[in-house]
Amino acid sequence: MNQRLNTFNPSAMQLPALFVRTPEAGKRSIAFFTANIRNANTRRAYARATLDFANWCELVGLSALADIEPVHVAAYIETLQTRLAPPSVKQHLAALRMLFDWLVVGQQLAVNPAAAVRGPKHSAKKGKTPVLSAEEARMLLDSIDTSTPIGLRDHALISLMVYTFARVGAVLKMRVEDVYIQGRRTWVRLHEKGGKRHEMPCHHNLEAALERYLEVTGLHAQAKTALFPTAPGTSGQLTNRPLQQHEVYRMIRRRVRAAGIGTRAGCHTFRATGITEYLRNGGKLEVAQQMANHESARTTGLYDRRTDQVKLDEVERIVI
Repeated sequence: MNQRLNTFNPSAMQLPALFVRTPEAGKRSIAFFTANIRNANTRRAYARATLDFANWCELVGLSALADIEPVHVAAYIETLQTRLAPPSVKQHLAALRMLFDWLVVGQQLAVNPAAAVRGPKHSAKKGKTPVLSAEEARMLLDSIDTSTPIGLRDHALISLMVYTFARVGAVLKMRVEDVYIQGRRTWVRLHEKGGKRHEMPCHHNLEAALERYLEVTGLHAQAKTALFPTAPGTSGQLTNRPLQQHEVYRMIRRRVRAAGIGTRAGCHTFRATGITEYLRNGGKLEVAQQMANHESARTTGLYDRRTDQVKLDEVERIVI
């Protein structure tokens, strides 16, 4: 499989030898990644999992799909647990189950060798995403120089993730037309997983950031343009190409360091920060769930980090 998975090109896709022993198996496997999986992030993750499994099979002498049995998949999962966290192991197993199911339905395998294999137990009541305090988030936003188009863009992008709890993937799919007026208030339209659209009214700070950004850069007149485009090199000029997630991550790391904040913040940090501060100020979990567009309130609860402050206060009671 093509190991450069950030830019997925179905026509140039190269599968491991394990999955192309016959033309029919190869076609069916390619169809799994192109026709069956539509989310780009899921496709990349499952492609990596499949490639890793194929490399392991080669090392242990498994050269044909028909030779793979549940004991082999179980042994592979055991090796993964020595180097990956349980959620990552479970994702690898899910990828193999789905791929083998697809091959069974396509009559390329008699049974699914991953179906009976159990993954590691994992239960989390609190997420691991680094969270900024309200003071740190404000410090970060205030530290950004908004006298340049890039500064305005970065300030508006981070503000959008903080005040709408948006996933970075949903933000980067937005066009200028996804910022609109309704009932005398600015709203944003987020493009979530599975083609779902999620609409949110803007906090007044976000409204001001977006209005200034669009006005100064002239993007307000370009409805179909990416809302957050790149600015390559040192030109300082925005292009028509939307930012990619890895570019946003690098921008955030750079901005956080420049603000003198020690927390290792990433793209997801602002989702967790916004949810935590909303709940800390009297917000309701079920409303936060709707705002974050989560299927379950339990998922939203993983982003609630209010107890971190409680634990910190209690630790300080140890007077020695």
